[in-house]
Amino acid sequence: MKDYIVRATAAGETVRAFAIRSTKLTAEARELHHTFPVVTAALGRLLSAGAMMGSMMKGENDKLTIQVKGDGPIGQMTVTVDSHGNVKGFPADPSVDIPLKRAGKLDVGAAVGRGTLTVSMDLGLKEPYNGQVEIQTGEIGDDLAYYYTVSEQTPSAVGLGVMVDKDSSVKHAGGFIIQIMPDAAEETISALEAKIAEAGPVTEMMEEGMSPEDILAYYLGDLDLKITEKLPVRYYCGCSKEKVAGALATISTEDLEELINDGEEIEVKCYFCNSAYKFSTDELKEIADSR
Repeated sequence: MKDYIVRATAAGETVRAFAIRSTKLTAEARELHHTFPVVTAALGRLLSAGAMMGSMMKGENDKLTIQVKGDGPIGQMTVTVDSHGNVKGFPADPSVDIPLKRAGKLDVGAAVGRGTLTVSMDLGLKEPYNGQVEIQTGEIGDDLAYYYTVSEQTPSAVGLGVMVDKDSSVKHAGGFIIQIMPDAAEETISALEAKIAEAGPVTEMMEEGMSPEDILAYYLGDLDLKITEKLPVRYYCGCSKEKVAGALATISTEDLEELINDGEEIEVKCYFCNSAYKFSTDELKEIADSR
């Protein structure tokens, strides 16, 4: 089944909602970065959230980056997404292996630890928007809900999950973001809070065969839910040797000359997809001459 995002409104547009199936893109991230199960779960949650947050952007060239920097063994995770459903990310340490929280439950919070969550949005303005909050639990969903409440003054429920199978493959991945608009009625808020309190994990819903539409219907079906859009989403890096050459052209003249004078071929690796690009001394000279 393909990955996709659904956008929706409810309660007379006083609630907006997003849900995603991200199983395939999370599996691709796992394969590219060779992540251990707890890192697969942590990165998959952040990729899911990033993709949904990216679908909120309206500009053709808008970009959003989420960075989770904790004191847990993963260290740092970075996810970048554009407004076309292309998402990519990487962990600082993909090989983290820690004890389970309880039977079958990966301890994402302990793997992430405490620190900061930063959201940066490049909306084509002079300066990007940056918001930062302290990590609350390290479980990603809780932390992003806190970010929305504190940085954007938008009360939000964020549910994210990745089910890793016994062979370390990705069985299910997905999530939702439900946001309360300023003019929402108290009864709407109470009804939603009650649903959230009684709900099980997202991955259990997906294991039961529920689609993103079904998940939103569970939470908002009694509040005049309207699905407004269905969007494709994928793991996509888009790096190339030409783009890497462009990045090399921005380093200092002294550093570039040092690479040339070493007389050795260099290899530059992309953090997001692990593609390696090699540059000969002659190619480095061409880069230097083109500046």
